[in-house]
Amino acid sequence: MRWRFAWLAVLWCAAAPAAAAIGFAALAAETPPATLSATGLFADMGAKRLAPGVVPYAVAAPLFSDHADKARGIALPPGTRARLVGDGLLVFPVGTVLVKSFGYPASAAGPAVTIETRLLVRRESGWVALPYVWDADGREAYLRRAGARVPVRFAAGGQVFSLGWQVPNVNQCKGCHAEGGALMPLGVKARNLVATGDLARLAALGLLLGTQAMPVRAPVPRVADVAAPVEARARAYLDANCGHCHRRQGSASNSGLFLDWEEQDPVAIGIGRRPVAAGRGSGGHSFAIDPGRPARSILLFRMESTEPGVMMPELGRTLPDPEGIALVRAWIAGLKP
Repeated sequence: MRWRFAWLAVLWCAAAPAAAAIGFAALAAETPPATLSATGLFADMGAKRLAPGVVPYAVAAPLFSDHADKARGIALPPGTRARLVGDGLLVFPVGTVLVKSFGYPASAAGPAVTIETRLLVRRESGWVALPYVWDADGREAYLRRAGARVPVRFAAGGQVFSLGWQVPNVNQCKGCHAEGGALMPLGVKARNLVATGDLARLAALGLLLGTQAMPVRAPVPRVADVAAPVEARARAYLDANCGHCHRRQGSASNSGLFLDWEEQDPVAIGIGRRPVAAGRGSGGHSFAIDPGRPARSILLFRMESTEPGVMMPELGRTLPDPEGIALVRAWIAGLKP
């Protein structure tokens, strides 16, 4: 498991169901609060402590974002519940707020820092994205619809990195979150909440409908769980990091490469599959996944790249993910040629 925010343990304690102080109406307004403190989502901005009514959660397979830690929360309007429909995305009532904060812990590179908190708000017209950027003191965050670039310095894997963190503007969020032209959440799928215990916890808090009538059939394992099969962990990683675009209804569907958890066709997953179009993105290799030969697999070549136009995923990262690369390499190496 990667580093956690120093304050993450505080967030996990903030699971009270009361939500009266949260500014649901303000967040639903055409002009939402200019500051994060005005949303009522945090009880203590300095300590990053979520307000009562914001339920923390984690996902079994998170998206890699340049080694950043993430802290997530869900706030439902009083008296409402989310609905479980199969293994996929929970169906949230109008007014729901999804909270995700990004940052780095204290290290030799510098003190702990919280960079941004992204909100997804379910309005009558659909989901909208609201990015809030924290100030240097870490005591307030400000709405930045146009995005921002924030210089950060952090340590990971024994190295120190300095980079310009890109806070996406509200339109760029659709690069990953688009489904049928509409903005949609990604991680809060039933199958992604089983291994973390959060699906059961939401049900125990009375915030979820349908758990008995529609049990999860194919839960995603924790990517970091070395006791789980390598193939399942690798598929879970690819689902979280690639599957939102590389699926049959996704923006990369014309590639014919489908890396989402539900896909069952080995060739569609890329095993022994030649690319639709060759080019520098192929690295001179012939197959998306060359069984038993990770060094000759286009998928791994693009995961290792940091070159714009070649690297995959093309959004959300500037650095390669050593842990994810090692996991996918081990899976491909174990496939029979």
